[in-house]
Amino acid sequence: MSSGAPASAPGAPARVPVVPAGRQRRPSGAPPPLPRHVERSGLIWLAAAIVAVGASIAVFAGGLSRWAVDVTVIDDAITRRVAGAPVPGFTAAASVIAEAGAALATVIAGFVLLLALIVLRRFRRLLVLVVSYEVLSLLTAAFLFVVHRPLPFGVPAQFGWAGFAMPSAEIERLCFVLTSALYTLVPAGRWRHRGGWAAAAIVAVTALSLMRLGVAAPTDVLLGAILGVSVPLLGMRLFAPEESFPVVYGGAHGAHLDLGGARGEAITRALKEQMSIEVASIEPFGLAGSGGSSPMRLRRADQPGGYLFGKLYARSHVRADRWYKLGRQLRYGRLEDEQSFKGVRRLVQQEDYALRLCRDAGLPGPEPYGFVELTPEREYLLLTEFFAGSAELTDATVDDTVIDDGLLIVRRMWDAGLAHRDIKPANLLVRDGRLLLIDVAFAEVRPTPWRQAVDLANMMLCLALRSTAERVYQRALQFFTTAEISEAFAAARGLALPSQLRHAIRASGRELHEEFLQLLPHRPAPVRVQRWSVRRVGALAVVLVTVLLLVIALANALINTATVASALLVTSMDCHTLEPLLAEAQSVPTASDVMCIRSLPTGWTLNRVETLRGTSVITLGNDRAGDSALQLTLTAHCAAGRTAAVRAPEPGIRQLRARSGGARYAATWYDVFPGGCVTIALRPATQQAAVDQGLAAQVPVIVGYVSRAALRHDLAQRSGGRLQLN
Repeated sequence: MSSGAPASAPGAPARVPVVPAGRQRRPSGAPPPLPRHVERSGLIWLAAAIVAVGASIAVFAGGLSRWAVDVTVIDDAITRRVAGAPVPGFTAAASVIAEAGAALATVIAGFVLLLALIVLRRFRRLLVLVVSYEVLSLLTAAFLFVVHRPLPFGVPAQFGWAGFAMPSAEIERLCFVLTSALYTLVPAGRWRHRGGWAAAAIVAVTALSLMRLGVAAPTDVLLGAILGVSVPLLGMRLFAPEESFPVVYGGAHGAHLDLGGARGEAITRALKEQMSIEVASIEPFGLAGSGGSSPMRLRRADQPGGYLFGKLYARSHVRADRWYKLGRQLRYGRLEDEQSFKGVRRLVQQEDYALRLCRDAGLPGPEPYGFVELTPEREYLLLTEFFAGSAELTDATVDDTVIDDGLLIVRRMWDAGLAHRDIKPANLLVRDGRLLLIDVAFAEVRPTPWRQAVDLANMMLCLALRSTAERVYQRALQFFTTAEISEAFAAARGLALPSQLRHAIRASGRELHEEFLQLLPHRPAPVRVQRWSVRRVGALAVVLVTVLLLVIALANALINTATVASALLVTSMDCHTLEPLLAEAQSVPTASDVMCIRSLPTGWTLNRVETLRGTSVITLGNDRAGDSALQLTLTAHCAAGRTAAVRAPEPGIRQLRARSGGARYAATWYDVFPGGCVTIALRPATQQAAVDQGLAAQVPVIVGYVSRAALRHDLAQRSGGRLQLN
């Protein structure tokens, strides 16, 4: 992080007085200069989701009755128009388009998106998307517990489908992936706007294709689109907002926030209201040496040539510091005072306090002017003196005076009981032949001897970059003993050197650390940095478990995306519940009958109901035989094999019993009727167990049938003849 560098305006005053008179207190309830919000589009999508879900539940929660019939009639009329439109090649094209937007294509696109986020190191967005997908899955599951809507009536289904039709699973997943890609890979502005229109076109074409193939109605598509867009969009707006986590390629460091637009106006307003300072311009400044804040230079409107220096801290900087320190703890063990800050306000207060301590200790640093609030607990701007006409140490001439200044700075910090903890070239400026120290955000009061020794070594290495190790060493003997210098270079190893200093030493092609060691009378034993402790082992275990859980959640999300959601979230499959029976009838449109549960004897439970194109499955559990004790499968045909005819359960149904239940089932029956067949598989441990427990005798009591004609009559009666089961 940097607090100043060469100014473009020579002759500017060294210190610009800041008069604190006229400060204004923000009244209770008044918005801050930069209020937090999710933008208008986010609010619109949130409202749309609430209205759409609420209206759907209000209309369809009671099944096919009253308003649900009216809406379904309109939906089916539109679907029939689209499905019957005399457009040559429409059906073939619709099949290709629908297949491209189906589960396999979606999971491939999801993998590509996640891989891109990993390569681009946008892990926060990756985590937000994984959590958003889980939230979307939970919301959809909760909705499907309440709303049970079959496919459109009167239109043959010509594409693979599963479960209830509302919301459209294909559209929901497609919108989720497209929205996620837009807000994680496409920069805001013109390109994202164009991408939004392109995504809308893709969704519209896919929706028309699904309607052409008879597997979705307009309201199914609409609800799926609203949920698929609103959940990831709100997740990104709330937990990875553009103003804090902009999508950029190249250019600024990820820590550097945009200083224009609403934020720039908020900075100007906050300085005027809270410090009575008029600012004419704001520009990024000293970005190369800053990795934990957004530094800037502010030109005062009331003083031509007068500048102030500001550092903008946001919650993203605190989070980055927290992750950085966690990584250091996992890699090296717990270091001295490596505790992360609890919030942005604490970080800004710490630096402002450290600036005043350094000033009181006589250190040559910038004059602190306090800080202003942009967004409570989220963004604050620290204001200090701007060092006009200064140069970074690596660009300045280093003579004995500068070397003595640097060594005297460390000696004064030692005497005052302070440690800088981040001495590097970007934090050492030279102006008028004198050395200045900046960026004391991580300064420490009453540090450990190790911290103080590291400061000395880092200062000597920085000075030697523009001089020689021998020259710096000889000057250092005027301020420090040989034992203190030896201790410093014994401690300054690896992570003790800031990354910029390590890179600068490497770029110089010199082994500066080794040169200093050779100048010492005795080569000191290195101070061990790597430390193992219960805290470190526990932190490693927690991180590994967290990563494992995240991988499992990610794998489940991808598997759920790739797997057709065929389950009907119903609590009953009795022979009078219309909606799930209609879904069964639509899954096997040739079957003259569909299966149902006549009654459940004591000990039996309904575990799972699945419907998909060509198959419906009911799985029952038993307290003695397990969760999948009885499975009923409706298909158009049965591969019965060797069977023997037994007494039919109902007229018009022919029942066959397999001579062997096979490896998985103790007993298997086949109920055959025109256009369909139900396979009844009983699965205790052995066939004798089924007899001993009396489970086989309970099967005829459980399994019942409803004819398609009865379903057609019931549907027509409820809708006044406006809906017909195909």
